Amino acid sequence: MSTLTIEHGPVTTVTLNRPDVRNAFNEDLIAELTAWARSVVPGDTRVAILQGAGKAFCAGADVHWMSKMAGYSRDENLADAERAAAMFNALDRVPVPLIGRIHGAALGGGSGLAAVCDVVVAADDSVFGFTEVVLGILPAMISPYVLRKIGLTAARELCLSGARFDAARAKAIGLVSEIVPATALDAAVARHVQLFLKAAPTAVARAKALLRQVHGRLPEDVVGLTTAAIADQRVSPEGQEGLRAFLDKRPPAWLNNIPGPKA
Repeated sequence: MSTLTIEHGPVTTVTLNRPDVRNAFNEDLIAELTAWARSVVPGDTRVAILQGAGKAFCAGADVHWMSKMAGYSRDENLADAERAAAMFNALDRVPVPLIGRIHGAALGGGSGLAAVCDVVVAADDSVFGFTEVVLGILPAMISPYVLRKIGLTAARELCLSGARFDAARAKAIGLVSEIVPATALDAAVARHVQLFLKAAPTAVARAKALLRQVHGRLPEDVVGLTTAAIADQRVSPEGQEGLRAFLDKRPPAWLNNIPGPKA
C-alpha cells in the first residue's frame, strides 16, 4: 500500500497516507515524498497542497522505524539521515507554491514539513512541536528550514525544550500563516489556491528559487543575480505575455484552463 496518495492536476493534492500511525515517517514515506517533490513540473502543476489522512497531519518519526535505527551503525544512521535531508530539500525546492493543510498533530518532522511549506493553514486545535530532544535526538535535518521560518530566538526556546505549542503560538512565530476552525480548513486553503493560480507559473518558480538564493545575503552581493533574473523574465514569453495582457486590458494566457474563478 502506498504511503502517499496524489491527486494530480493544476492543483495537486498530496496526502500522507499512514493514518493508523498518524502519518509518521518511515523509509517508504520519505522515498515517496522525495520522488513526488522531484517530479513536479511548473505549468503542469500550479499549486500543491500537502495534508495528512486521518486524525493528524504528521506525528514525526514512526516508532517501528525508530526501533530499527536503534540498532544501526553510525554509517547506517548517516545514510538514513541523508535520505531524510534530501526529502526536506526536495520539498523546499518544489517549483510551485506548497500549501500545508494542518490538523491534529504536527510534531518533530511534521513541524519540519510546515517549515518548508510556503503557506500553512492550520486548524485552531492543531498541536506543534520540535520534539526530538525529549527522545534524545536532534531536530537536525529540519533545522535550516525551521531557523529560516521562525528565527533563532524562537528556535532556541522550542528546539531545546521540545515543548509542544498550539496554533496561536505557531502563528505568532511565523510557522503558520492562518488559523481557522477545523471545519473551515478546506475553504481557507481554497482561498490561497485561487491567489496562487492568478500568478504566472514560470514567474512563481523563478521567484521561489530567487528568494532562496537571496535570503541571508547582503543586497550588494546579489545585484548581479537579481538584475539578471528580472531581465531574463521580462524578455521571456511569459513576461512578454503578461505585459501585453496588461496593456490590452485582458486576462493573461496562464489563466486559461485552470479550475475555479479567474477574476
